[in-house]
Amino acid sequence: MQALMIPLFLVLLLPLHVSASDSVYETFVQCLSNQTNQPEQVSNIVYSQTNPSYTTVLRAYIRNSRFNTSTTPKPTIIVTPTQESHVQATVICTKNIGIQLKIRSGGHDYEGISYISDVPFIILDMFNLRSITINLQEQTAWIESGATLGELYYRIWEKSKVLGFPASVCPTVGIGGHISGGGYGNMLRKHGLSVDHVLDAKLVDVNGKILDKESMGEDLFWAIRGGGGASFGVILSYKIKLILVPETVSVFRIERTLDEEENVTDIVYKWQQVAPTTDDNLWMRMLIQPVSSIVNKGEKTIIVSILTMFLGNAEELVALLHKDFPELGLKKEGVMEMSWIESVVWWANYDNGTSPSVLLDRNPDTANFLKRKSDYVQTPISKDGLEWLWKRMIELGKTGLVFNPYGGKMNEIPASATAFPHRAGNLFKIQYFVNWDEEGIELEKNYTAQIRRLYSYMTPFVSKNPRSAFFNYRDLDIGINNNDKNSYEEGEVYGVKYFNDNFHRLVKVKTAVDPHNFFRNEQSIPTNPNDRLSVFKADFYKHSNQVADYLLVSSSLADCWSPLRRDQIVVVDIYPIFLSLEKLMGGLMYLLLVWDLQLRRMNFWS
Repeated sequence: MQALMIPLFLVLLLPLHVSASDSVYETFVQCLSNQTNQPEQVSNIVYSQTNPSYTTVLRAYIRNSRFNTSTTPKPTIIVTPTQESHVQATVICTKNIGIQLKIRSGGHDYEGISYISDVPFIILDMFNLRSITINLQEQTAWIESGATLGELYYRIWEKSKVLGFPASVCPTVGIGGHISGGGYGNMLRKHGLSVDHVLDAKLVDVNGKILDKESMGEDLFWAIRGGGGASFGVILSYKIKLILVPETVSVFRIERTLDEEENVTDIVYKWQQVAPTTDDNLWMRMLIQPVSSIVNKGEKTIIVSILTMFLGNAEELVALLHKDFPELGLKKEGVMEMSWIESVVWWANYDNGTSPSVLLDRNPDTANFLKRKSDYVQTPISKDGLEWLWKRMIELGKTGLVFNPYGGKMNEIPASATAFPHRAGNLFKIQYFVNWDEEGIELEKNYTAQIRRLYSYMTPFVSKNPRSAFFNYRDLDIGINNNDKNSYEEGEVYGVKYFNDNFHRLVKVKTAVDPHNFFRNEQSIPTNPNDRLSVFKADFYKHSNQVADYLLVSSSLADCWSPLRRDQIVVVDIYPIFLSLEKLMGGLMYLLLVWDLQLRRMNFWS
């Protein structure tokens, strides 16, 4: 559907900020009705704060209870689109009103960025857009961004027992956020990240237009594969290439406790050598956390758990680890063989024998209070360093670590191939975690202080210049963007940690496709303030279709904008006939253009 564009003069007359929620709601609904072919549907997809279903819809996809309290900022409106045109209209109308737009796919943003804000905002909640179309002949799938990974895994399994997809072990994670941020899972050593298998995408841009890979261009397609989609538009869907999985995979879990086993530190040290370098079919995650000691009552100790995914049978796995990691003492009876889909259920912490249909449950009641952080390790932590670390973790009492190994396919893909930069050179990624069960300001202060202290303790052992972080393990501690005049400087602080050298290319893409920073949040990609020329030109060309009938601009217009020709003013042949207010605005644009050229001539913008 071709969206109906609001005349430019009406856009300029709309208030930038509307304080009254009712007024915002009425203005927004009227705009949405004008923008869609089926205005009667609008009331079914828009929820104001007075709607009886508002709270239910809001809370349905809040995965962190820290942001589900009475003091948590609430959206003025929630929009739950059921078709792509609703997304287009929401972008247009939100921009016209001048209110912030937050985009929620599955609600797994650790800092709640997809559904909270300190300024008035609207949530665009994508949960109704979750169709999945499998093409067995191509071994591909189109997935809408509101679908969950569990739904994707189940739909693949419905169609084929030998196809799968490399992505997270958490089935309730939304497609839109997961893939756009990289997509890390337990087959990455064999198959890489989710973004490494993206073939195409559909996105609604800042002008409400639907773009695919061809129409969005190489740079934007690159950016939304690892750079986070919410900085550039609204991801509607991704086309992915499925992978072949063996009929039989193997899993096991081994636990060792520091005060019961003599070689726990040796095992953790050896894991750093083996996990990133062993057979690419093997992925071994390690969890390390303080627990109450059984041996020494009233004291704490460290428990180390190793959870493994192997793309092969138990006999092959045992033989491999006897060779590479004999310290584990793995026996065949400790390994479980199963199908790939059964392993998905096992990794999601369901009991053995649970039906794969459990993966279709979008809202298991598991939300608790939590805080997460991340790091990358590029050289092994020494045994002395590990022993020191155990003492610090026991002192803190609750915060744990997850070591996720790299290597294999990750070493083969250049850091610049997608926007996700963390490839070769990393041994493993760390996720810091702390959970608690009760609401309370003091509790939150205590546990967040714990995890921050452990993060500080880890400084000597992790990557430097920058101290890198994983974008999908969102962490506001590493920087917040207030989206004001210092937006670029603030964005650079966290941007280079998440994206390393890719950050600067992401900024260029952002400045080109969203020059006024409409798609923004507390950790979005900023625009480049030094590229005012590109912003002005983008505005001019964006409205060129509206003024083309009455604004004749000579072919030398581009020359007059050149920074090398500030001493010249190129005469533009124009004979405007203003028959309406809309045409008057076209003339005003021209006058502003000439005025800007004069100011440039005087070096006013320098």
